[in-house]
Amino acid sequence: MTEAIESYIFYEVAALLVLAASVGFIGLLLRQPLIVSFIAVGILAGPAVLDIAKSDEHIDLFAELGIAVLLFLVGLKLDLKLVRTLGPVALMTGLGQVAFTTVFGFLIGLALGLTMITSLYVAVALTFSSTIIIVKLLSDKREIDSLHGRIALGFLIVQDLVVVLAMIVLSAVGVGTAEGAAFVEVLLVFGYGALMLVAVGLFIRFIANPLVEHLSRAPELLVSFAIGWAALLAALGHYLGFGKELGGLLAGVSLASTAFREAIAARLASLRDFLLLFFFIALGASLDLSVLGASVGPAIVFSLFVLIGNPLIVLAIMGVMGYRKRTGFLAGLTVAQISEFSLIFMAMGVSLGHVADDALGLVTLVGLITIAASTYMITYSHHLYRHLDPYLGLFERPSAGHSEDAGHAGRTPCDVVVFGLGRYGLGIAQELKEAGCRVLGVDFNPVAIRHARSKGFDAIFGDATDPEFLSHLPLKHVKWALSAVPEHDTGITHDDPRRSLIRSLTDLKFEGRIGVAAHSEETANNLEASGADLVLLPFRDAASRAASLVLSGASPPRTETTDPEGQKEFAI
Repeated sequence: MTEAIESYIFYEVAALLVLAASVGFIGLLLRQPLIVSFIAVGILAGPAVLDIAKSDEHIDLFAELGIAVLLFLVGLKLDLKLVRTLGPVALMTGLGQVAFTTVFGFLIGLALGLTMITSLYVAVALTFSSTIIIVKLLSDKREIDSLHGRIALGFLIVQDLVVVLAMIVLSAVGVGTAEGAAFVEVLLVFGYGALMLVAVGLFIRFIANPLVEHLSRAPELLVSFAIGWAALLAALGHYLGFGKELGGLLAGVSLASTAFREAIAARLASLRDFLLLFFFIALGASLDLSVLGASVGPAIVFSLFVLIGNPLIVLAIMGVMGYRKRTGFLAGLTVAQISEFSLIFMAMGVSLGHVADDALGLVTLVGLITIAASTYMITYSHHLYRHLDPYLGLFERPSAGHSEDAGHAGRTPCDVVVFGLGRYGLGIAQELKEAGCRVLGVDFNPVAIRHARSKGFDAIFGDATDPEFLSHLPLKHVKWALSAVPEHDTGITHDDPRRSLIRSLTDLKFEGRIGVAAHSEETANNLEASGADLVLLPFRDAASRAASLVLSGASPPRTETTDPEGQKEFAI
């Protein structure tokens, strides 16, 4: 009988995994994050449709492990040294967005007839944006190192701190409102929490680094330790009364200052995604579709609030701080959705008896709508900005741009402008400078700008796809505008930065010539058709140069270079 039950559970899990892979593939074709697909899997596998997910106890176990690992990885990012160095714009904008969303979300909840407690829960849940989605989308667009990308990462750190505080408060309130809980018991939980914080602090100070360094000699053991450590502190947190979520978070914080945190995070990312699948399956399977139908109206109102209100408050705060409307707009779009933490936060509220299941269903609907919509908003952010640009002047001060190293009208005239100061672009700039050309470098990566300046180049921060930025450049006497921006698409697209540069320079009546880099003959032909005077093919040109050197028997000099991250390498 036991074997039959185990076999049935295995069949059930196998069916869920196949269904998840199938729905996930469809979601991939629609360019949707896996969170949306996995919740859809839960709804399909639930009793309202296919009725596959029946082993609630086993699915819930996987779901709890997934939450523990997720919060462990969040804690792993909260290096105390990094928190202390948060930039003013990330801090001010992050806190402003959290405060705005909480206050106005609460008022909207009351206006929609929700109770005060439910309104507060929903408002706080709407403040969290999805780290996974934002980082993935910005990385795919190669904008993670841009100014608005770095500010978005600052938002995420601020929101992670809010997650920590929210869960601490929620755990304390949960204990205080538990049936039969006495004031002494509440104080006891706080005492246990303080004791655990002290223990974690001592672990960070004396044990974490030598222990992890020793375990790193066997990578598999390091991963096993990380999972065990997360589960142990999660279980301990649950036993002491302040929740396994907070325990898992503290486990991550305890290892955040070690040199191997990135390696641990990279190895656990796939496990996190696998286990969270079961959390979203459990969530989707538990949703009552009839209740969801009644929540459609409020969900649309809250979704519009998140999709429009959050970007506007970010745009307004960054405008006051002196950033251009374009930077504020692109950064603001990254907070136009709620995250998996929103659902976890509401699930905690349901388990504590503070809110009903329909509140969780409401936030889940908001999550589905905002995640799906914001994915397209971020993917096509530059198109969206071009359409909305005429209406965003209200959010930009007359002196905007000083925070972005703007204001180039009085800059010394130059002969060549090089966009993209990676190794290839910087190499071109170096050769041109040695030939006597006056070169101006442009990049959207502050690290690349600092590196170029350390090499003696005149370099400024800017985005080659921003027509307004280009209009401020000293282009009157420029003979060549060269784009060495890395190619990240299989071909030329409407969002291709090289095509945007060609179009913008043409609109500005640029009198010089335009050169761009490409990786394939097909893309090169398309760029020439778009107006490029010269298309550089780095791989082909390098291969031709190498072949010429081999045939001539020459021995090229070896020069030592240093990349922007500070890693030395020898290149021909």
